[in-house]
Amino acid sequence: MTDTLALRARGPLGALDSETRTAITNRVGTIDGMVRSRTDAIIARVRADGDVALRAFAREFDGVDLEEIEVPRHAWDTALATLDPALRRVLERSAANIATVHRAFLPTATECWPEPGIRVVRRPDPLGRVGIYAPGGRAAYPSSLLMGVIPARVAGVHEVVVCSPPGPDGRPSPVVLAAAALAGVDRVFALGGAGAIAAMAIGTDTVPQVDRIMGPGNAYVAEAKLQLVADVAIDSPAGPSELLVLADHTADPGAVARELMAQAEHDPDAAVVAVLVGDDDVMTTLAGAVESALLTQLEHAPRAAIVRHALAARGAIVTVGTLAEGVAFANGWAAEHLLLVVQSDVRDATLAALRSAGTIFVGATSSVAFGDYMTGANHVLPTAGAGRCYSGLSTLDFVRWTTWQEVSADAAASLSADVAAFADAEGLPAHAAAARAWSSNAVTDATGSTGATV
Repeated sequence: MTDTLALRARGPLGALDSETRTAITNRVGTIDGMVRSRTDAIIARVRADGDVALRAFAREFDGVDLEEIEVPRHAWDTALATLDPALRRVLERSAANIATVHRAFLPTATECWPEPGIRVVRRPDPLGRVGIYAPGGRAAYPSSLLMGVIPARVAGVHEVVVCSPPGPDGRPSPVVLAAAALAGVDRVFALGGAGAIAAMAIGTDTVPQVDRIMGPGNAYVAEAKLQLVADVAIDSPAGPSELLVLADHTADPGAVARELMAQAEHDPDAAVVAVLVGDDDVMTTLAGAVESALLTQLEHAPRAAIVRHALAARGAIVTVGTLAEGVAFANGWAAEHLLLVVQSDVRDATLAALRSAGTIFVGATSSVAFGDYMTGANHVLPTAGAGRCYSGLSTLDFVRWTTWQEVSADAAASLSADVAAFADAEGLPAHAAAARAWSSNAVTDATGSTGATV
Protein backbone atom coordinates (compact mmCIF):
# COMPACT_ATOMS: atom_id res chain seq x y z
CA MET A 1 0.00 0.00 0.00
CA THR A 2 1.20 3.50 -0.81
CA ASP A 3 2.13 5.31 2.43
CA THR A 4 0.82 8.72 1.42
CA LEU A 5 -2.10 9.89 -0.66
CA ALA A 6 -1.65 12.65 -3.20
CA LEU A 7 -4.35 15.26 -2.55
CA ARG A 8 -4.60 18.74 -4.02
CA ALA A 9 -5.42 20.11 -0.58
CA ARG A 10 -5.53 18.94 3.03
CA GLY A 11 -5.66 20.62 6.42
CA PRO A 12 -7.59 23.58 7.87
CA LEU A 13 -9.57 25.39 5.15
CA GLY A 14 -8.55 28.79 6.49
CA ALA A 15 -4.87 27.90 6.26
CA LEU A 16 -4.90 27.07 2.54
CA ASP A 17 -2.95 29.50 0.37
CA SER A 18 -4.88 31.33 -2.34
CA GLU A 19 -3.51 29.20 -5.16
CA THR A 20 -4.56 25.93 -3.50
CA ARG A 21 -7.96 27.26 -2.53
CA THR A 22 -8.54 28.44 -6.08
CA ALA A 23 -7.48 25.05 -7.42
CA ILE A 24 -10.18 23.22 -5.46
CA THR A 25 -12.82 25.94 -5.88
CA ASN A 26 -12.57 26.90 -9.55
CA ARG A 27 -13.80 23.97 -11.64
CA VAL A 28 -14.89 25.89 -14.72
CA GLY A 29 -11.62 25.35 -16.55
CA THR A 30 -10.68 26.65 -19.95
CA ILE A 31 -12.17 25.17 -23.10
CA ASP A 32 -9.38 23.61 -25.13
CA GLY A 33 -8.89 25.65 -28.30
CA MET A 34 -8.77 22.48 -30.37
CA VAL A 35 -12.11 21.30 -28.93
CA ARG A 36 -13.69 24.64 -29.76
CA SER A 37 -12.38 24.82 -33.32
CA ARG A 38 -13.14 21.17 -34.14
CA THR A 39 -16.65 21.49 -32.72
CA ASP A 40 -17.24 24.60 -34.79
CA ALA A 41 -16.09 22.73 -37.91
CA ILE A 42 -18.37 19.77 -37.14
CA ILE A 43 -21.39 22.03 -36.72
CA ALA A 44 -20.59 23.83 -39.97
CA ARG A 45 -20.40 20.50 -41.85
CA VAL A 46 -23.76 19.39 -40.46
CA ARG A 47 -25.31 22.70 -41.52
CA ALA A 48 -23.90 22.31 -45.01
CA ASP A 49 -24.12 18.56 -45.66
CA GLY A 50 -26.63 17.12 -43.19
CA ASP A 51 -26.81 13.31 -43.28
CA VAL A 52 -23.74 13.05 -45.51
CA ALA A 53 -21.69 14.75 -42.79
CA LEU A 54 -23.18 12.51 -40.09
CA ARG A 55 -22.18 9.35 -41.96
CA ALA A 56 -18.68 10.74 -42.48
CA PHE A 57 -18.35 11.46 -38.76
CA ALA A 58 -19.42 7.89 -37.91
CA ARG A 59 -16.60 6.59 -40.10
CA GLU A 60 -14.08 9.09 -38.74
CA PHE A 61 -14.87 9.00 -35.02
CA ASP A 62 -16.65 5.68 -34.44
CA GLY A 63 -15.00 3.54 -37.13
CA VAL A 64 -18.30 2.33 -38.62
CA ASP A 65 -20.17 2.72 -41.90
CA LEU A 66 -23.76 3.39 -40.92
CA GLU A 67 -26.26 1.36 -42.91
CA GLU A 68 -28.99 3.37 -41.18
CA ILE A 69 -28.71 6.57 -39.19
CA GLU A 70 -32.02 5.79 -37.53
CA VAL A 71 -32.21 2.59 -35.52
CA PRO A 72 -35.37 0.64 -36.43
CA ARG A 73 -37.88 0.07 -33.65
CA HIS A 74 -37.65 -3.72 -33.89
CA ALA A 75 -33.99 -3.44 -32.81
CA TRP A 76 -34.99 -1.75 -29.54
CA ASP A 77 -37.75 -4.28 -28.92
CA THR A 78 -35.31 -7.12 -29.50
CA ALA A 79 -32.78 -5.52 -27.15
CA LEU A 80 -35.41 -5.27 -24.41
CA ALA A 81 -36.74 -8.78 -25.00
CA THR A 82 -33.25 -10.31 -24.82
CA LEU A 83 -32.01 -8.22 -21.90
CA ASP A 84 -30.91 -10.19 -18.87
CA PRO A 85 -34.10 -10.49 -16.73
CA ALA A 86 -32.33 -9.34 -13.57
CA LEU A 87 -31.04 -6.20 -15.29
CA ARG A 88 -34.45 -5.56 -16.85
CA ARG A 89 -36.01 -5.66 -13.39
CA VAL A 90 -33.45 -3.11 -12.19
CA LEU A 91 -34.16 -0.77 -15.12
CA GLU A 92 -37.91 -1.12 -14.58
CA ARG A 93 -37.56 -0.28 -10.89
CA SER A 94 -35.47 2.76 -11.69
CA ALA A 95 -37.90 3.89 -14.39
CA ALA A 96 -40.90 3.52 -12.08
CA ASN A 97 -39.24 5.58 -9.35
CA ILE A 98 -38.20 8.31 -11.79
CA ALA A 99 -41.76 8.51 -13.08
CA THR A 100 -43.23 8.64 -9.56
CA VAL A 101 -40.91 11.40 -8.38
CA HIS A 102 -41.24 13.55 -11.49
CA ARG A 103 -45.02 13.13 -11.61
CA ALA A 104 -45.20 14.43 -8.04
CA PHE A 105 -43.38 17.61 -9.06
CA LEU A 106 -45.30 18.37 -12.25
CA PRO A 107 -45.83 22.11 -12.72
CA THR A 108 -49.43 23.30 -12.74
CA ALA A 109 -51.27 26.36 -14.02
CA THR A 110 -51.65 29.27 -11.60
CA GLU A 111 -53.93 32.29 -11.78
CA CYS A 112 -54.15 35.46 -9.77
CA TRP A 113 -56.30 38.60 -9.57
CA PRO A 114 -54.03 41.58 -8.75
CA GLU A 115 -57.10 43.86 -8.78
CA PRO A 116 -60.81 43.22 -9.32
CA GLY A 117 -61.38 42.58 -13.02
CA ILE A 118 -57.73 41.76 -13.85
CA ARG A 119 -56.96 38.09 -14.31
CA VAL A 120 -53.44 36.78 -15.06
CA VAL A 121 -52.81 33.09 -15.74
CA ARG A 122 -49.54 31.20 -16.23
CA ARG A 123 -49.91 27.78 -17.83
CA PRO A 124 -47.24 25.09 -18.47
CA ASP A 125 -47.34 23.73 -22.03
CA PRO A 126 -45.24 20.65 -22.93
CA LEU A 127 -42.56 21.12 -25.55
CA GLY A 128 -43.28 19.66 -28.96
CA ARG A 129 -40.09 17.65 -29.49
CA VAL A 130 -37.00 17.15 -27.34
CA GLY A 131 -33.68 15.43 -27.94
CA ILE A 132 -31.95 13.29 -25.31
CA TYR A 133 -28.26 12.54 -25.66
CA ALA A 134 -27.21 9.18 -24.15
CA PRO A 135 -23.39 8.94 -23.95
CA GLY A 136 -21.61 5.88 -25.32
CA GLY A 137 -18.16 5.00 -26.53
CA ARG A 138 -16.12 3.45 -23.71
CA ALA A 139 -19.23 2.88 -21.56
CA ALA A 140 -23.02 2.78 -21.93
CA TYR A 141 -25.31 4.88 -19.74
CA PRO A 142 -28.90 3.64 -19.81
CA SER A 143 -29.43 5.50 -16.53
CA SER A 144 -28.88 8.84 -18.28
CA LEU A 145 -31.37 7.88 -20.97
CA LEU A 146 -34.02 7.08 -18.35
CA MET A 147 -33.27 10.31 -16.48
CA GLY A 148 -33.89 12.35 -19.63
CA VAL A 149 -36.70 10.50 -21.35
CA ILE A 150 -39.03 9.69 -18.47
CA PRO A 151 -39.44 13.28 -17.17
CA ALA A 152 -40.15 14.35 -20.75
CA ARG A 153 -42.87 11.71 -21.02
CA VAL A 154 -44.32 12.67 -17.64
CA ALA A 155 -44.39 16.33 -18.72
CA GLY A 156 -46.36 15.40 -21.86
CA VAL A 157 -43.73 16.14 -24.52
CA HIS A 158 -45.20 15.20 -27.92
CA GLU A 159 -42.08 13.51 -29.35
CA VAL A 160 -38.85 12.30 -27.72
CA VAL A 161 -35.82 11.42 -29.83
CA VAL A 162 -32.55 9.93 -28.64
CA CYS A 163 -29.03 10.06 -30.06
CA SER A 164 -26.38 7.63 -28.82
CA PRO A 165 -23.03 6.71 -30.41
CA PRO A 166 -22.87 3.57 -32.56
CA GLY A 167 -20.82 0.56 -31.56
CA PRO A 168 -18.94 -1.74 -33.94
CA ASP A 169 -22.26 -3.08 -35.30
CA GLY A 170 -23.42 0.42 -36.21
CA ARG A 171 -25.96 0.64 -33.41
CA PRO A 172 -25.90 2.00 -29.86
CA SER A 173 -25.31 -0.34 -26.95
CA PRO A 174 -28.05 -2.98 -26.58
CA VAL A 175 -28.71 -1.90 -22.99
CA VAL A 176 -29.25 1.70 -24.17
CA LEU A 177 -31.65 0.45 -26.84
CA ALA A 178 -33.45 -1.63 -24.23
CA ALA A 179 -33.78 1.43 -22.00
CA ALA A 180 -35.16 3.40 -24.97
CA ALA A 181 -37.86 0.78 -25.51
CA LEU A 182 -38.67 0.68 -21.82
CA ALA A 183 -38.88 4.47 -21.46
CA GLY A 184 -41.14 5.02 -24.47
CA VAL A 185 -38.81 6.84 -26.84
CA ASP A 186 -40.21 7.74 -30.27
CA ARG A 187 -37.05 7.58 -32.41
CA VAL A 188 -33.42 6.55 -31.87
CA PHE A 189 -30.42 7.61 -33.94
CA ALA A 190 -26.97 6.01 -33.98
CA LEU A 191 -25.12 9.29 -33.64
CA GLY A 192 -22.58 10.54 -31.13
CA GLY A 193 -20.56 13.58 -30.16
CA ALA A 194 -20.90 17.10 -31.45
CA GLY A 195 -22.41 15.83 -34.72
CA ALA A 196 -25.38 14.36 -32.87
CA ILE A 197 -25.98 17.61 -31.00
CA ALA A 198 -25.75 19.61 -34.23
CA ALA A 199 -28.14 17.24 -36.00
CA MET A 200 -30.80 17.62 -33.30
CA ALA A 201 -30.31 21.38 -33.04
CA ILE A 202 -30.34 22.12 -36.77
CA GLY A 203 -32.21 19.17 -38.27
CA THR A 204 -31.26 17.05 -41.30
CA ASP A 205 -33.18 14.96 -43.82
CA THR A 206 -33.24 12.10 -41.30
CA VAL A 207 -32.92 13.72 -37.88
CA PRO A 208 -35.70 16.13 -36.88
CA GLN A 209 -34.95 19.48 -35.31
CA VAL A 210 -35.83 19.54 -31.61
CA ASP A 211 -36.91 22.29 -29.23
CA ARG A 212 -34.47 21.42 -26.48
CA ILE A 213 -31.50 19.07 -25.95
CA MET A 214 -30.77 17.33 -22.65
CA GLY A 215 -28.20 14.85 -21.44
CA PRO A 216 -24.53 14.61 -20.43
CA GLY A 217 -21.58 14.02 -22.74
CA ASN A 218 -17.91 14.64 -23.32
CA ALA A 219 -16.17 17.98 -23.92
CA TYR A 220 -17.28 18.05 -27.58
CA VAL A 221 -20.91 17.46 -26.64
CA ALA A 222 -20.79 20.21 -24.01
CA GLU A 223 -19.09 22.63 -26.40
CA ALA A 224 -21.58 21.86 -29.20
CA LYS A 225 -24.47 22.68 -26.90
CA LEU A 226 -22.92 26.01 -25.99
CA GLN A 227 -22.22 26.89 -29.63
CA LEU A 228 -25.78 26.03 -30.66
CA VAL A 229 -27.75 27.94 -28.02
CA ALA A 230 -29.04 30.30 -30.71
CA ASP A 231 -30.60 27.29 -32.47
CA VAL A 232 -31.91 25.25 -29.56
CA ALA A 233 -32.47 25.40 -25.81
CA ILE A 234 -30.16 23.24 -23.70
CA ASP A 235 -30.00 21.92 -20.16
CA SER A 236 -27.50 23.31 -17.67
CA PRO A 237 -23.81 23.45 -18.60
CA ALA A 238 -22.19 20.17 -17.58
CA GLY A 239 -18.68 19.08 -16.79
CA PRO A 240 -16.88 16.33 -14.84
CA SER A 241 -18.56 14.80 -11.79
CA GLU A 242 -18.34 16.48 -8.38
CA LEU A 243 -18.98 15.66 -4.74
CA LEU A 244 -18.72 17.70 -1.59
CA VAL A 245 -19.11 15.85 1.72
CA LEU A 246 -20.03 18.09 4.66
CA ALA A 247 -19.56 15.99 7.80
CA ASP A 248 -19.00 16.23 11.52
CA HIS A 249 -17.65 13.81 14.13
CA THR A 250 -20.64 11.46 13.65
CA ALA A 251 -19.44 10.45 10.17
CA ASP A 252 -17.89 7.06 9.50
CA PRO A 253 -14.49 7.64 7.82
CA GLY A 254 -14.86 4.54 5.65
CA ALA A 255 -18.25 5.69 4.36
CA VAL A 256 -16.90 9.16 3.54
CA ALA A 257 -14.00 7.56 1.67
CA ARG A 258 -16.36 5.31 -0.31
CA GLU A 259 -18.39 8.29 -1.47
CA LEU A 260 -15.28 10.21 -2.51
CA MET A 261 -14.03 7.15 -4.40
CA ALA A 262 -17.35 6.62 -6.17
CA GLN A 263 -17.39 10.08 -7.69
CA ALA A 264 -13.65 10.27 -8.35
CA GLU A 265 -13.79 7.09 -10.45
CA HIS A 266 -15.96 8.85 -13.04
CA ASP A 267 -13.24 10.98 -14.55
CA PRO A 268 -9.64 12.11 -13.92
CA ASP A 269 -11.04 15.65 -13.86
CA ALA A 270 -13.68 14.87 -11.21
CA ALA A 271 -13.65 17.11 -8.14
CA VAL A 272 -14.20 15.59 -4.67
CA VAL A 273 -13.92 17.51 -1.42
CA ALA A 274 -14.57 16.47 2.18
CA VAL A 275 -15.26 19.39 4.54
CA LEU A 276 -15.01 18.14 8.13
CA VAL A 277 -16.48 20.22 10.95
CA GLY A 278 -15.34 20.38 14.58
CA ASP A 279 -12.50 21.21 16.92
CA ASP A 280 -8.92 20.73 15.79
CA ASP A 281 -8.16 17.49 17.63
CA VAL A 282 -11.31 15.66 16.55
CA MET A 283 -11.06 16.84 12.97
CA THR A 284 -7.39 15.98 12.65
CA THR A 285 -8.24 12.45 13.76
CA LEU A 286 -11.26 12.19 11.40
CA ALA A 287 -9.34 13.63 8.45
CA GLY A 288 -6.54 11.16 8.97
CA ALA A 289 -9.01 8.29 9.23
CA VAL A 290 -10.71 9.32 5.96
CA GLU A 291 -7.34 9.50 4.23
CA SER A 292 -6.33 6.08 5.57
CA ALA A 293 -9.65 4.60 4.41
CA LEU A 294 -9.07 6.02 0.94
CA LEU A 295 -5.64 4.42 0.77
CA THR A 296 -7.03 1.06 1.86
CA GLN A 297 -9.89 1.17 -0.64
CA LEU A 298 -7.55 2.19 -3.46
CA GLU A 299 -5.51 -1.00 -3.03
CA HIS A 300 -8.06 -3.10 -4.87
CA ALA A 301 -10.02 -0.46 -6.82
CA PRO A 302 -10.30 -1.39 -10.54
CA ARG A 303 -10.27 2.31 -11.48
CA ALA A 304 -7.59 3.29 -8.98
CA ALA A 305 -5.52 5.20 -11.56
CA ILE A 306 -8.46 7.44 -12.41
CA VAL A 307 -9.27 8.00 -8.74
CA ARG A 308 -5.67 8.89 -7.88
CA HIS A 309 -5.48 11.35 -10.75
CA ALA A 310 -8.71 13.06 -9.65
CA LEU A 311 -7.63 13.25 -6.00
CA ALA A 312 -4.27 14.74 -6.91
CA ALA A 313 -5.80 17.31 -9.27
CA ARG A 314 -9.00 18.35 -7.45
CA GLY A 315 -9.29 16.27 -4.30
CA ALA A 316 -9.30 17.76 -0.82
CA ILE A 317 -9.85 16.82 2.82
CA VAL A 318 -10.18 20.07 4.73
CA THR A 319 -11.40 21.07 8.17
CA VAL A 320 -13.41 24.01 9.50
CA GLY A 321 -14.17 25.05 13.05
CA THR A 322 -17.92 25.57 12.76
CA LEU A 323 -20.81 24.22 10.74
CA ALA A 324 -21.61 27.76 9.59
CA GLU A 325 -18.16 27.93 7.96
CA GLY A 326 -18.80 24.61 6.25
CA VAL A 327 -22.18 25.74 4.96
CA ALA A 328 -20.71 29.00 3.64
CA PHE A 329 -18.02 27.09 1.76
CA ALA A 330 -20.54 24.58 0.41
CA ASN A 331 -22.86 27.31 -0.86
CA GLY A 332 -19.97 29.00 -2.62
CA TRP A 333 -18.64 25.74 -4.05
CA ALA A 334 -22.12 24.78 -5.36
CA ALA A 335 -21.51 21.06 -5.72
CA GLU A 336 -23.20 18.80 -8.22
CA HIS A 337 -23.69 16.29 -5.37
CA LEU A 338 -23.57 17.23 -1.70
CA LEU A 339 -23.59 14.57 1.03
CA LEU A 340 -24.59 15.92 4.45
CA VAL A 341 -23.60 13.81 7.47
CA VAL A 342 -24.08 15.75 10.70
CA GLN A 343 -25.65 15.05 14.07
CA SER A 344 -29.44 14.86 13.99
CA ASP A 345 -30.20 17.93 16.12
CA VAL A 346 -28.64 20.30 13.57
CA ARG A 347 -29.45 18.42 10.38
CA ASP A 348 -32.69 20.17 9.42
CA ALA A 349 -31.35 23.67 10.04
CA THR A 350 -28.20 22.85 8.05
CA LEU A 351 -30.23 21.41 5.19
CA ALA A 352 -32.34 24.59 5.06
CA ALA A 353 -29.18 26.71 4.88
CA LEU A 354 -27.70 24.78 1.93
CA ARG A 355 -28.96 26.63 -1.13
CA SER A 356 -26.83 25.92 -4.20
CA ALA A 357 -26.15 22.20 -4.63
CA GLY A 358 -27.43 20.24 -7.61
CA THR A 359 -28.85 17.66 -5.21
CA ILE A 360 -28.33 17.00 -1.50
CA PHE A 361 -28.07 13.55 0.09
CA VAL A 362 -29.07 13.67 3.74
CA GLY A 363 -27.57 11.19 6.16
CA ALA A 364 -24.88 8.53 6.02
CA THR A 365 -27.15 5.90 4.43
CA SER A 366 -28.13 8.22 1.57
CA SER A 367 -25.31 7.23 -0.75
CA VAL A 368 -24.92 9.30 -3.90
CA ALA A 369 -24.97 6.03 -5.85
CA PHE A 370 -28.62 5.54 -4.85
CA GLY A 371 -29.50 8.87 -6.43
CA ASP A 372 -27.47 8.08 -9.53
CA TYR A 373 -29.65 5.07 -10.27
CA MET A 374 -32.67 4.35 -8.16
CA THR A 375 -34.26 6.98 -5.90
CA GLY A 376 -36.11 8.63 -8.78
CA ALA A 377 -34.51 12.04 -8.32
CA ASN A 378 -32.69 13.20 -11.43
CA HIS A 379 -28.94 12.73 -11.83
CA VAL A 380 -28.57 15.26 -14.67
CA LEU A 381 -27.24 18.10 -12.54
CA PRO A 382 -25.34 21.40 -12.83
CA THR A 383 -21.59 21.26 -12.26
CA ALA A 384 -18.63 23.65 -11.94
CA GLY A 385 -20.52 26.03 -9.65
CA ALA A 386 -23.50 26.38 -12.01
CA GLY A 387 -25.70 25.19 -9.13
CA ARG A 388 -25.74 28.79 -7.95
CA CYS A 389 -28.17 29.57 -10.79
CA TYR A 390 -29.20 26.24 -12.38
CA SER A 391 -31.20 23.32 -11.00
CA GLY A 392 -31.20 19.60 -11.69
CA LEU A 393 -33.21 18.30 -14.63
CA SER A 394 -36.95 18.03 -13.94
CA THR A 395 -40.31 18.24 -15.66
CA LEU A 396 -39.89 22.03 -15.56
CA ASP A 397 -37.25 21.66 -18.28
CA PHE A 398 -39.75 20.02 -20.64
CA VAL A 399 -42.38 22.74 -20.62
CA ARG A 400 -42.59 26.34 -21.66
CA TRP A 401 -44.94 28.77 -19.94
CA THR A 402 -47.85 30.54 -21.61
CA THR A 403 -49.11 33.62 -19.80
CA TRP A 404 -52.49 35.04 -20.62
CA GLN A 405 -54.40 37.95 -19.14
CA GLU A 406 -57.92 39.30 -19.18
CA VAL A 407 -59.12 42.80 -18.25
CA SER A 408 -62.81 43.57 -17.62
CA ALA A 409 -64.42 46.81 -18.72
CA ASP A 410 -64.47 48.19 -15.17
CA ALA A 411 -60.81 47.32 -14.71
CA ALA A 412 -59.93 48.86 -18.10
CA ALA A 413 -61.57 52.09 -17.06
CA SER A 414 -59.71 52.01 -13.74
CA LEU A 415 -56.35 51.41 -15.43
CA SER A 416 -56.82 53.88 -18.27
CA ALA A 417 -55.57 57.17 -16.81
CA ASP A 418 -52.63 55.72 -14.87
CA VAL A 419 -51.39 53.64 -17.79
CA ALA A 420 -51.70 56.64 -20.12
CA ALA A 421 -49.65 58.75 -17.69
CA PHE A 422 -47.02 56.02 -17.49
CA ALA A 423 -46.82 55.80 -21.29
CA ASP A 424 -46.60 59.60 -21.69
CA ALA A 425 -43.67 59.63 -19.23
CA GLU A 426 -41.89 57.10 -21.44
CA GLY A 427 -42.58 59.05 -24.62
CA LEU A 428 -44.93 56.48 -26.13
CA PRO A 429 -48.05 58.41 -27.22
CA ALA A 430 -49.69 55.49 -29.07
CA HIS A 431 -49.54 53.44 -25.89
CA ALA A 432 -51.15 56.34 -24.02
CA ALA A 433 -53.90 56.66 -26.65
CA ALA A 434 -54.62 52.93 -26.48
CA ALA A 435 -55.05 53.17 -22.72
CA ARG A 436 -57.19 56.37 -22.80
CA ALA A 437 -59.55 54.72 -25.26
CA TRP A 438 -60.81 52.62 -22.35
CA SER A 439 -61.64 55.45 -19.99
CA SER A 440 -65.10 55.13 -18.38
CA ASN A 441 -66.72 57.38 -20.99
CA ALA A 442 -65.12 55.47 -23.84
CA VAL A 443 -66.22 52.14 -22.39
CA THR A 444 -69.80 53.42 -22.05
CA ASP A 445 -69.79 54.57 -25.68
CA ALA A 446 -68.28 51.31 -26.90
CA THR A 447 -70.41 48.84 -24.96
CA GLY A 448 -73.61 50.73 -24.25
CA SER A 449 -73.24 50.35 -20.49
CA THR A 450 -70.42 51.07 -18.08
CA GLY A 451 -69.02 47.84 -16.67
CA ALA A 452 -69.83 45.54 -19.59
CA THR A 453 -67.27 42.82 -20.17
CA VAL A 454 -64.97 43.52 -23.09
